Amino acid sequence: MFNRQIDVFNGDADGLCALHQLRLADPREGAELVTGVKRDIKLLSRLQERGVSGCEITVLDISLDSNRLALESLLTSNRVQYIDHHYAGLLPNSPNLEAHIHPEPELCTSLIVDQLLVGRHRLWAVVGAFGDNLHAAAIRAAEPLALNATDLAGLQELGELLNYNGYGKSTSDLYFHPATLYSAMKSFIDPRDFQATSPVVARLRDGYRQDWDLAQGLQPFWESREGRAYRLPDLPWCRRVAGVYINEKARADRQRAQVLLVDNGNGTMLASLRAPLNNRTGADTICRAFPSGGGRPAAAGINELPEELLTEFLQAIATAYTMT
Repeated sequence: MFNRQIDVFNGDADGLCALHQLRLADPREGAELVTGVKRDIKLLSRLQERGVSGCEITVLDISLDSNRLALESLLTSNRVQYIDHHYAGLLPNSPNLEAHIHPEPELCTSLIVDQLLVGRHRLWAVVGAFGDNLHAAAIRAAEPLALNATDLAGLQELGELLNYNGYGKSTSDLYFHPATLYSAMKSFIDPRDFQATSPVVARLRDGYRQDWDLAQGLQPFWESREGRAYRLPDLPWCRRVAGVYINEKARADRQRAQVLLVDNGNGTMLASLRAPLNNRTGADTICRAFPSGGGRPAAAGINELPEELLTEFLQAIATAYTMT
């Protein structure tokens, strides 16, 4: 009945590394790839619009709640394996759904896949966790592997570079389409070899350095005891650097929430929110209260925050993380 295979995945480090682990363990050479920029999360609507039927669909690192209607439609004639760490809400009741959804703050999709595979390709799970700004979780996962400091630093760099490539308004902002990036990764069993030898990684490293240099010196436009907010203009390099920039700010100031706003050029802003690393909760609740918002407790965002709601958004952050 199910004679076609489709892999649907977020275009960031976590989605890429989750898929790579699965396909190293269970290769599906003919599978169709469906992906996009990190914020392009309603990927199942593409399949629903095409009337996809009779397929085995694997979904990785996109919110079930944001794809609920499309998923319910697809489950009538497809089998779906769904692996994710974002808020899901009530799961559809269908024999065609196999769900592994765990929204704990210290888990990402790559680490969930690692659990399912009993550590079979854990090096790639470590890369995915580093890319998702879960540094402590990545280091814990790596402990049984007895890596040296150089190897661990290389896996961290790779995760952050893969994540950096996922940020943009559209795939034209990216250095590599996520499907192209996955194709470059898929022949590498060991991510250390990919990190050390791939020209794709070298290109991302150069781009990251250039964008990071441009972002240095940016000062917060809003600051309180509860958080800090930064703003960047409507430029491709600003969208590319947004994720790694705000993750770095979160690591540098663990007590406060961090927000980065990038102008969309249409009166709205792309908002990236990081909960305080010492209190990795609430970011998803804050962002879901605004149109186009979503995410997970530690890290969330809003795709199109209207300018007129900015003050309300910042007040919601201050209220949520009030220090006692």
